[in-house]
Amino acid sequence: MLHLAVRMAGHRITALLAVACAVLGGAALITGTGVLAESGFRSQLPAGRLAGAEVVVSTEQSFSSGPDLPIALPERGKVPAGLVDELAQLPGVTAAVGDIGFPAALVDADGRVVPTEDPRTAGHGWSSTKLLVDAKVDGSAPAGTGEVALDSATAATAGVRVGDNVQVVAAGRAPTAYRVTALVDAPDAGILFADPTAVRLSGRADGERAGTVDLIALHTEPGAEASVAAAAREKIKDTSRKTNTTAPGAGAANLIVSTGSERGDIASPGAGDARSVLILLASSLGGIIMLIIGFVMASALAVSIGGQRRDLALMRAVGATPKQIRRLAAGQASIIAAAAVVPGVGLGYLLAGQFRRMLVDREVIPEVLPLTFSPLPALATVLLLGLAVQVSARSAAWRTSRMPATEAVAESRSEPRTPSKTRARFGLLLIVAATTLSAAPLLSRTVLGATATSMAGIIGAIGLALAGPALVRGIGDAAGRRLRPGVSAPTWLAVSNIRGYALRLSGVVSALAMAVVFVLTYTLAQTTVMSATAQDTRTGTIAQQRLTAPGLGGLPAGTLAAVTKTSGVEAAAPVSDTTVIREYKQFGDPVVESGSAMILTPAASGVLDLGVRDGSLARLKGDTVAVSTEVARSPGSGLGSRITLVLGDGTRVSPKVVAVYDRALGFGPLALSHDLVAGHTTTGLDQSILVRTDGSAAAQQALTALVASRPGLALAPTDTGSGDSLTDAPPEVWINLALIVVLLGYLLLSIANKLVATTAQRQGEIATLRLNGTTPRQILAMMRREAAVIGAAALTTGLLLSAIPLALLGIGFLDRPWPAGPVWLLPAVALTVICTAFITVELPTRQALRTAPAHALSARE
Repeated sequence: MLHLAVRMAGHRITALLAVACAVLGGAALITGTGVLAESGFRSQLPAGRLAGAEVVVSTEQSFSSGPDLPIALPERGKVPAGLVDELAQLPGVTAAVGDIGFPAALVDADGRVVPTEDPRTAGHGWSSTKLLVDAKVDGSAPAGTGEVALDSATAATAGVRVGDNVQVVAAGRAPTAYRVTALVDAPDAGILFADPTAVRLSGRADGERAGTVDLIALHTEPGAEASVAAAAREKIKDTSRKTNTTAPGAGAANLIVSTGSERGDIASPGAGDARSVLILLASSLGGIIMLIIGFVMASALAVSIGGQRRDLALMRAVGATPKQIRRLAAGQASIIAAAAVVPGVGLGYLLAGQFRRMLVDREVIPEVLPLTFSPLPALATVLLLGLAVQVSARSAAWRTSRMPATEAVAESRSEPRTPSKTRARFGLLLIVAATTLSAAPLLSRTVLGATATSMAGIIGAIGLALAGPALVRGIGDAAGRRLRPGVSAPTWLAVSNIRGYALRLSGVVSALAMAVVFVLTYTLAQTTVMSATAQDTRTGTIAQQRLTAPGLGGLPAGTLAAVTKTSGVEAAAPVSDTTVIREYKQFGDPVVESGSAMILTPAASGVLDLGVRDGSLARLKGDTVAVSTEVARSPGSGLGSRITLVLGDGTRVSPKVVAVYDRALGFGPLALSHDLVAGHTTTGLDQSILVRTDGSAAAQQALTALVASRPGLALAPTDTGSGDSLTDAPPEVWINLALIVVLLGYLLLSIANKLVATTAQRQGEIATLRLNGTTPRQILAMMRREAAVIGAAALTTGLLLSAIPLALLGIGFLDRPWPAGPVWLLPAVALTVICTAFITVELPTRQALRTAPAHALSARE
């Protein structure tokens, strides 16, 4: 049977090339997605500046809830400083270091801030040099309050040497003079102070953070890492029992012990969230990729096996069983798939690497997070595609294999006279289901609600593929009844082909329609959400200026007071953001959601209009929170309720809801009280100040003068653009658009191959027409009319399937029955579809006309 499958494949090269292209592209996409998913589960961040410590004690920098993926906590937690001495006494520990990180930046002689890797945690105590691997120190340790050590890279940028005096902004204080006592040549060494000075500057001497450190790093004797880690865990448990600070239900995050690759997540809190991004990205892509690959592969195999119906029917006539026919079709498809899957898998690994570079360039994942390569994605690709090929091939051969031999031979020259009613009804049900799904944006004005638009379009296109034969047959019958008696021969032949070969034509139309639906729904869903977000932000931001200090790690203390006193300033309020995890129950089951949250004061109402529906932002004091209308719909989350949140450092709180607002797309689902978050962020500083002035030039000049007088401050207008164009698109939109281009390329290539194969299989039909007196010019005219029908039908059905989802999307997000997006998109899609239809029909037809009719018929037989 295998030998026969190979022999038959040799006579159907064109059709099987379409199958090979579908498998190759599908293998590349599935493998690339698999690499991303595997990297999300297995990739590890480097230990960074903690590489010199074998064991690290810290708060847990991720939140886990049952089977859900861990959620990274970006804010550094607090560890009791008293544990440093206790852990230093453990057997096998040679040194214990309590590390502290706080905002610090060097100001050069020209008053400019010298850039560092992360100014939010650039400041450290001198003892943290024990964490560094092979650090070379030029000079002596800082001893007094006016001494500092610098890493060699920062010193070189500023042109500073040992013994020089420098200005340093530390922990939001004013620039202060320090003498450089040492240069440390090691990555991420930072700006180093004497340990008592670091404790004072970081606020660990008094206040909410008194008596704490960020983490404790332990040096161990060779081979003692495991025993020290176990002993440290026991010590932490004993301490927890005595103090009851980490008992279940308490607010503070638990302490954990990390070794080996686990140290990377502790060294870079929040960066581990990139792994979850890869997993979510792969899972969201996986569904649509499998839908498109399954659609393309089924279409390609249907064309390939459809061209062999006469061969299969003759085999039935000479005694082949239905099972043997299906096995033959599946075996032939498997041979082609096996040849195409190997280069496809290799291309998938390369594609994953390119995609990672794009994610890094767009700052979606950190550069230090590597991909994990293993045979698992390749194995999964082979299994999935093997299953898809077997199912598609056997399904395509099912009708021919089950028919009586005489009927199979009689039908091998034509299609069934009546399209399957069951198939048409199921297709219509899918279209109805897709239309129902597209109503999601009316119920949920969120990104999740917008994704329903894209899925509805694809499901509708699949429904069209099933109901297509009946639809095309109906169109052909209607066109035939309206033909005038004197119509030209090419037109009459084209209409006759549409009526007689509805199944063949509908497969091509549905494939092109899917391309139209895919591009329109996916692209316009992205741009509509982007436009609605920009609209919310523009409408809700009544401040004209935003003041930041990106090089300082946060705004220095006293900046808000200085801005408020500036002439022409009518209102000013600090605005920051953090990550928050919300816990609630839905239908009796626990639900965990994470997202960005604003940090506001009661003065925020003077610079922001969040569209408050109930309550007031002026009540954002103490343990309070404002929530969006989407959040307020959750059980127990309305005005006056207390909701359960986990802050960015792992602290669990139960603030009271004091306001409900509408503009969640532009400002996020939660707004936390400034008091609630105090002491629970890494820096403890405000990230920005929104300023509303009287709009006069004098006010602008006064603000500009204030910024110029303080190193590191930056002033920018809040209205930086419309937000509607792709140039203003956030990184996730560009990533999605890039994926759309890749998937569209795969889809169009597969469609083109299918059209070429379909046209090439009509050589016998073309030869018969020529022997009956039809001229080559008439045949070309006939085929062009068919191509015109294919293109017009694909565009019309694609637009109809997209119209309702996109209209509902526009109503839900923009209060109008059309989406937002580039005006050139629809003409570009129409031109692409028409060109694809005409070129892929024209070229094979011209090739067929170069073959003598008698030779073409003899070769077919």
